[in-house]
Amino acid sequence: MKPVSRLFLLAVLLTMFAATTQAQVTANSTAEATIVATIDLTLDVPLNFGNLAVTNVAGVVTLEPSAAATRSQVGGVTFPVVAGTVDAATFFVVGEPNSTYAITIPAPSYILTITGPTAATMDVDSWTSSPSGTGLLDISGQQTLYVGADLHVDANQDPGHYISDAAGFEVTVNYN
Repeated sequence: MKPVSRLFLLAVLLTMFAATTQAQVTANSTAEATIVATIDLTLDVPLNFGNLAVTNVAGVVTLEPSAAATRSQVGGVTFPVVAGTVDAATFFVVGEPNSTYAITIPAPSYILTITGPTAATMDVDSWTSSPSGTGLLDISGQQTLYVGADLHVDANQDPGHYISDAAGFEVTVNYN
């Protein structure tokens, strides 16, 4: 065997030996985090069923969760010509642009009692929202959230202005 060939063979063997003897290697990584804008919820307009007229038959007023605040009735409730203030509860949601968030409103069976001047009461339940379940903040990080419900009116309900206590009902939003 020629000396150059032996040298070449020795170099190849040393290279293989060096490659197989490397038992430990090290790599590095960076760490990152992104803080998103805080999600915020603000009440703009409270829930208001407007003016109602009653008969000797109980009834229910349904207020849809929308900017138009459409209401309907069944039973012994009618809507006078002067509607009064009719509004779905309106909330402003502000946060990280283009983010989705979960919406939690009272369970449909949750009852909010509103009280009139003679201590007469009416119950509010069957809560709905628009959007429902999940919202999507626009490119400015904003969305309007509407909440509606059903108002249960007794037969011959006492006249007067009815209102809930200061706690009212709770709406929660949280990033998905």
